[in-house]
Amino acid sequence: QVQLVESGGGLVQAGGSLRLSCVASGNIRHISRMGWYRQAPGNQRELLATITSGGATNYRDSVRGRFTISRDNANNTAFLQMNNLKPEDTAVYYCNALLRTVDRWFDSWGQGTQVTVSS
Repeated sequence: QVQLVESGGGLVQAGGSLRLSCVASGNIRHISRMGWYRQAPGNQRELLATITSGGATNYRDSVRGRFTISRDNANNTAFLQMNNLKPEDTAVYYCNALLRTVDRWFDSWGQGTQVTVSS
């Protein structure tokens, strides 16, 4: 019923930038919280940043000051601007959204987008 699709991943050199996008689709009435996570091989999935419908943000310490989360409520889209990327940022990046359709709430995930940072 609902779908999250990420885009914008790729290969970048250390110090470079990428901008990830996440579009939510379906019979959506409201999106509460949106967030970005990542998972590197052999590691657990970790929360990077969240943003509420009102625009309040929170960041993981390791990305604060380098990553910026934002959203376009009118288009059910979230973004993650990543600057000064480091090789340790290499991972699959996932979008997450807590959203409501006509009759229920969903905790929805995207399929992930690969980010690779070369040294």
